[in-house]
Amino acid sequence: MRRFADILEIAAERKGGRAAVLADMPAVLSADALAAIPDERWLAQMARGILQTGISWTVVDRKWPGILEAFHGFDVARVSMMSDDWFDALIADTRIIRSPPKVRAVQENAVFIREIAAAHGSFGRWVGDWPAEDFAGLLVRLKADGARLGGTTGAYTLRVMGKEGYILSASVVARLAEEGVVDKAPTSRKAWAAVQDAFNRWRAESGQSLTVISRVLAQSIDA
Repeated sequence: MRRFADILEIAAERKGGRAAVLADMPAVLSADALAAIPDERWLAQMARGILQTGISWTVVDRKWPGILEAFHGFDVARVSMMSDDWFDALIADTRIIRSPPKVRAVQENAVFIREIAAAHGSFGRWVGDWPAEDFAGLLVRLKADGARLGGTTGAYTLRVMGKEGYILSASVVARLAEEGVVDKAPTSRKAWAAVQDAFNRWRAESGQSLTVISRVLAQSIDA
């Protein structure tokens, strides 16, 4: 497995220098800053990721104000207790992406967020306190207990909200394969452990966040 500095050099050669590679990195928030994010914003971001899967993101962007209205600002308590009548009304509502499985997933994630918040004070507190050294465990938990948060949807949600972590995009997985970490996106406990161990080693070696490491790995592979 190459040192992170060597992978950064590969990315720099592809992108025109280190400064270009490291520019515009996503923000990483502290645990307390994540804890301060209202639960409604977490649900809204999950919903955005779910609704835009398989369709043009610009469609969701254009519809987003109407989606916010239709879901009452993603009030977690209200959405978690969605009645059959409201569900049926949403499926007929032209303001949103009218996919019954996706609408149901939003409701199920409201239940998930509400249960986590009840146990930890807020969903953001739970995410913020989750150790970066076990980010894989957080992704696995989102997939297992959330709805439609597997693949990269859960990871993108965390990235947008400011949680330190990685996204196992096709490019990142390709770099991990080049380094002999895995040969495909992880599905087994052993493969997830191997991915986390590799990121932890690069993090300790470089002092960079998992977020920066992930972005550098993605830029080190020809798309």
